[in-house]
Amino acid sequence: MKKILIIEDDSSIAELQKDYLEINGFSVTICENGIKGLNKFNEEKFDLLILDLMLPEIDGYSILKSIHEKKDIPVLLVSAKKEEIDKIKGFNLGADDYMTKPFSPSELVARVKSHITNYEKIKNKFTAKSDTDKILIRGLEILKDARQVFINRNEVNLAQKEFELLLYMAENPNRVFNREFLFEKIWGLDAMGDNATVTVHIRRIREKIESSPSDPQYIETVWGAGYRLRT
Repeated sequence: MKKILIIEDDSSIAELQKDYLEINGFSVTICENGIKGLNKFNEEKFDLLILDLMLPEIDGYSILKSIHEKKDIPVLLVSAKKEEIDKIKGFNLGADDYMTKPFSPSELVARVKSHITNYEKIKNKFTAKSDTDKILIRGLEILKDARQVFINRNEVNLAQKEFELLLYMAENPNRVFNREFLFEKIWGLDAMGDNATVTVHIRRIREKIESSPSDPQYIETVWGAGYRLRT
């Protein structure tokens, strides 16, 4: 049974989410403040985190910052904040999805299932060892099975979707992909979201692997067409 952690200070919303998720076969733990939620996340292993942004003691953004380098599960943000800047900030900190309150519990369940399914497909693919587990492109080294990325032998930490996006482009170098294609490929055909997310993730990847993100040597922007990873 897949385990879900909900960090949400509104008990009525949290209990509704729990009811719908449990009906669909998930095991659900609720924490009603940020400190308890962060401690629970560090103490136990979960398959997905549903995280409210506006929490007592420590907010959702701070939790994302704290878990960013060690998280290895999808994180779904929920918030009453509707501004694009709030969504972008969440994605920049490593979130995989963003839902604006109020939302349909059925949609929440659908997104949870989609993220867990897609994550497991990627994880299973990476754990199957083969002679092609390593990709080398100049100073960029990607270890697929270990989910590690190195630049000039220095390891950089990428969030789940950042790694998947970089890996896909590295496995298909010198090809141009538009945002819509990359969004469907990495987030899934049934993903619900904005393909502008791709732009945010590309920027985050560049900040981590490029010596000069404004003059990228790996992931290039092909104006009017999309992005490509140059060998």
